Amino acid sequence: MNVAVVGPDVAVTAATATSKQPSVQLQGVEKRFGDVVAVNSIDLEVKDGEFFSMLGPSGSGKTTTLRMIAGFELPTSGRVLLHGRDVTTAPPFERDVNTVFQDYALFPHMTVGDNVAYGLMIKKIKGKARQERVDEALRMVRLNGYEKRRPSQLSGGQRQRVALARALVNRPRVLLLDEPLGALDLRLREEMQIELKQIQQQVGITFIYVTHDQGEALTMSDRMAVFNQGRIEQIGTPAEVYEKPLTPFVAGFVGTSNLIKDDAAEAIVGKRGIFTVRPEKIRIGEPDEESAADETSALGSIAKVVYLGPETRYLIDLDAGPQLVVDQQNLRTSSSEALALEGKKVRLVWKRLHNLELGSEGDASGSAVD
Repeated sequence: MNVAVVGPDVAVTAATATSKQPSVQLQGVEKRFGDVVAVNSIDLEVKDGEFFSMLGPSGSGKTTTLRMIAGFELPTSGRVLLHGRDVTTAPPFERDVNTVFQDYALFPHMTVGDNVAYGLMIKKIKGKARQERVDEALRMVRLNGYEKRRPSQLSGGQRQRVALARALVNRPRVLLLDEPLGALDLRLREEMQIELKQIQQQVGITFIYVTHDQGEALTMSDRMAVFNQGRIEQIGTPAEVYEKPLTPFVAGFVGTSNLIKDDAAEAIVGKRGIFTVRPEKIRIGEPDEESAADETSALGSIAKVVYLGPETRYLIDLDAGPQLVVDQQNLRTSSSEALALEGKKVRLVWKRLHNLELGSEGDASGSAVD
């Protein structure tokens, strides 16, 4: 057994979080469907006990990668290892993983308790032992007392937690989650992001989470991989990926980013290349304001104002060419005051350390420019 539950709120794993053996290793993994390369020779290590997200747009290869870890797809080339064991050609039932899908796949004619117990029944775990494991799995997801209800009597968030309990009851060493919150409304999705992270910390097992939603990945992940066209463009903590993107794709996909390049970069930053600066790093000042030695500045005009409630988004047409996005919190600004600024001449100012030079697509180079 890989998970031993001490009480309703405490869990430990047989493979401790201090283990140096990665939970999952992908070595030169490639997947082709005819002439289409879905996953292009990727290398990846997921640490034991971490919440790891695979983020990218549709068709980027993230779900295919998850399916190869689960055993639902076999790599065209390369190796898949789980806790050091080569499982590249092993069927799903021989891998110590479980998968939670977006549609939950609950049996509508079964009660919550029977849905959660189904995997144990297949494994021929009977009687008191089965009931105890069902009870502890439901306690983990805060659904104890719901055993007799049917899926149709539950909310979307509750059904999602039943699917999670059904996976956890098998005590896998790795839990794979394929966009499990995609069917929920925004508010419930945000609540479940926090709950999922808390459950993962409670049970202590490795979670690998596939999503196209950068907010989900930033909220829950210990580390994340950003996929694009079958390749991994960057791996790091949420803060590393957001604050120090390595490519234009990562900068644009993870949050909103301003790109400054070519002649505009030379005029504004003082160097040719591709640079990014995040919208919240920029301050709007008066046109005649002088910038400090450690600051970058550029003249422009406010082309459009978008009032978003807690913050306002300004689209600024720079004299040097590009349009930049600036986000400012509405600490003292009303909607009417913000909207009245359209057409105003301004100077944008930001710290030079926020000018991050990017590599080309697929290039893992990136640095702050002072």
